[in-house]
Amino acid sequence: MTATARILDFAAAAHRLGPSVADDTRRLVADTLAVAAAGTAAPGYEGVLGVARQWGTGSEARLVGRADRLPAGAAAYVNCFAAHALEWDAVHEGAVVHAMTAVVPAVMAVLDRRAANGLPRTEEADVLAAIAVGVDVAAGLGLAATSALSFFRPAVTGIYGAALAVARIEGLPQAMFADVLGMAHAHAAGTMQAHTEGSIALPLQFANAARSAVHAVDLVRHGLTAAHDVLDGPFGHFSLFDRGTAATYADRIGTPWLIGEISTKPFPSGRASHAALAALRPFAGQDVAAVEVQVPPLIGHLVGRVAHAGMAASHARLCLPFLAAMMLRDGAIDPLRFDPAGLSDAALLALAERVTVVVDGNPDPNAMSPQRVIVTMADGTIHDIAVPATLGSPKAPLDPAAQQAKRDQCRALAPDATDPRLFAAPIDYLLDLT
Repeated sequence: MTATARILDFAAAAHRLGPSVADDTRRLVADTLAVAAAGTAAPGYEGVLGVARQWGTGSEARLVGRADRLPAGAAAYVNCFAAHALEWDAVHEGAVVHAMTAVVPAVMAVLDRRAANGLPRTEEADVLAAIAVGVDVAAGLGLAATSALSFFRPAVTGIYGAALAVARIEGLPQAMFADVLGMAHAHAAGTMQAHTEGSIALPLQFANAARSAVHAVDLVRHGLTAAHDVLDGPFGHFSLFDRGTAATYADRIGTPWLIGEISTKPFPSGRASHAALAALRPFAGQDVAAVEVQVPPLIGHLVGRVAHAGMAASHARLCLPFLAAMMLRDGAIDPLRFDPAGLSDAALLALAERVTVVVDGNPDPNAMSPQRVIVTMADGTIHDIAVPATLGSPKAPLDPAAQQAKRDQCRALAPDATDPRLFAAPIDYLLDLT
């Protein structure tokens, strides 16, 4: 069998998750729904919602944290944008893929549509398996990459995982999964230019992945077919989007499930900033003269940008000097501080000038760790801090109190989130159980 065939076999198989994998899936679904609810307060959300309303009428699917309902594809688009808009969504660090972000909104939209159409309710175990499979494919193809990011890998591999997860929810026969993967490839899009410029187009690329995953499955359900050799073919994923081979993932697929390797973000900022931010938090309010952060090349590319007055919030959330200044001043990263006044705060920008990002010699183009933070105090004392694992990763997980604090922050940002299940019983909310 080809590597692609083995991946499709895994995607279509009748999985029953073990207890730890199911628990990881529930926990990460809760995290994804919470940050999507918080994202309803993000810059650009109202504009995205306004555009989505123009795509057609219908009340098939819910919007997380809002009372509105939209057609399934439009709801997946808006919810996915919200999930990534604050840069608070979970990520597989080794793959450099936010593997939950497209999968959960696409699955939720189709679950809602099925309920609206009077179709039988999908059992929780089947929903969890579909999400875990989608996340595995998205992260696994990211792990197989040997090249640096050029296309926006989280959205490109995210659409593959989301489409295959939706195919499971819709009950498509295994024979159709090759067309689903091919149709997702035909709709895959997004490059790193939006990230490089700190543009709000970045979460829009993700939103497109969730909506297009639903669209791809719908096309296949209605009899349309697609190319099949879309991973290793001459114009496939590993020829154009990333270098590598599908066999790297297929040879280890399911051992272990990759959803157990997902990192949860403690701060609403680019994941590449979190190692330094956690190291700097103990110095909040102290007289710090200078900070040097030594990082792998990927981190330098992702968050080593310059802070400047009037920058967009999307730029600031990916700007380590500015984020480090916020942490040194406040001891936290408050998503409400990314407003025009906060982004032009002269004292904060001056503090950001004391932070230097230095790229180390790590040869791995996809490495996010290890990192080193050197803090020089005003009295000349130097603190040299090695950060082998970033806070929120499986090697340095958030404790229950930190997880609850994050959910509380998200709830405070989503005043319209009136369904109590969204935060108290997120799986019930996802399944819309009564």
